[in-house]
Amino acid sequence: TLTAVTEVIKYRKVVSKNKEQFQLVLSVSPFYAEGGGQVGDSGELVSEETGEKIYITDTKKENGLFVHFTNKLPLELKGTFVAQVDKTKRIDTENNHSATHLLHAALKQVLGSHVNQKGSLVNADILRFDISHFAKMTEEEVKQVEDIVNAKIRENIPLKEERNVPYQQALDSGVTALFGEKYGDFVRVITFEDQYSKELCGGTHVKATGQIGFFKIVSESAVAAGVRRIEAITGTRSAAVIREHFELVHHLKELMNNPKDFVSALGKIIDENGALKKEVEKSITEKSLALKSDLEAKIQQVGEINFLSTIVDLPSAEAVKTLAYAVKGAVNNLFLVIGAEFDGKPSLTVVISDELAKEKGLNASNIVRDLAKDIQGGGGGQPFFATAGGKNPAGLKGAIERAIDFLK
Repeated sequence: TLTAVTEVIKYRKVVSKNKEQFQLVLSVSPFYAEGGGQVGDSGELVSEETGEKIYITDTKKENGLFVHFTNKLPLELKGTFVAQVDKTKRIDTENNHSATHLLHAALKQVLGSHVNQKGSLVNADILRFDISHFAKMTEEEVKQVEDIVNAKIRENIPLKEERNVPYQQALDSGVTALFGEKYGDFVRVITFEDQYSKELCGGTHVKATGQIGFFKIVSESAVAAGVRRIEAITGTRSAAVIREHFELVHHLKELMNNPKDFVSALGKIIDENGALKKEVEKSITEKSLALKSDLEAKIQQVGEINFLSTIVDLPSAEAVKTLAYAVKGAVNNLFLVIGAEFDGKPSLTVVISDELAKEKGLNASNIVRDLAKDIQGGGGGQPFFATAGGKNPAGLKGAIERAIDFLK
């Protein structure tokens, strides 16, 4: 049942991380307490006397008591309340929990009998299932598992629940028990078809598998050596995701004028885009290198050092880097400062020849950090190459003019 008439028999205030919460113990509770990987129920307490509603955010078990979490105490603690579980969340959580049982059995069929549960999380949004397995699942294995689970859902297999079964009797019947899990002398057995899925479990479940609706694996990954994690969705969530994907494909087709072969058409666009990108990069590189001779002609001799500080018009930081390294490769004893502006934001690039960095103590990283003050920015890098960005384009000219001071 999802409702119960109840009373508050105990409560306490708990403060954690400067956040105040209250914990209630009720005389009767329809709420499921967190356990076995399934999250606790949430819902409402409604006063029968005043009609006041208190939201229950979570339910946990502590020392044999069901503890209900809330951010606010009822104004009147005495009297009776109607406890109401959030029905939608409970149903969605049950869908996901029952689906983990179907999934576990399907994984054993597809991957092998070595598969065992290593952990799980079941809430209203998603099911997360960790298993013992030595390799990444292939696309075909994922598809096979999904097909088996969805076939069992369509069969609408009724839930078979057995309570207070002697533990050894349950094991002898072929039930799946989790390694390392502690069980009492008497256990609860959840079965979806005797020869398919039979597990020890204390959680809530669907009345029949058809309620799950649809099952879809959304990710499969490694969490530790020999342990794989599967995340999946069911019910209304899976329907929503399928609808979103369908709408996305529909919109993409419309943008592409509804080609007959959507995948081939999309592949062609990607290839064409890649080719155009290479052409643009080639053009930018050519433009950068075309400036090389202009910069070399402007270099001034300051003692033994070839110095230049200038502003260039290039479309990207990568283009400036290409130009800077081209000049560095052609000119010895170089101290080069290049200013540029991209999308209204100023940038500085400082290049020092390796021999100058070693012998004269010039450090591009230190120099660019100092010059960056003029453009209200910061940066850094290596002794022979460093860059900086800023917020003040008006300061770029001053930084370029000030660069020669480092040679005084």
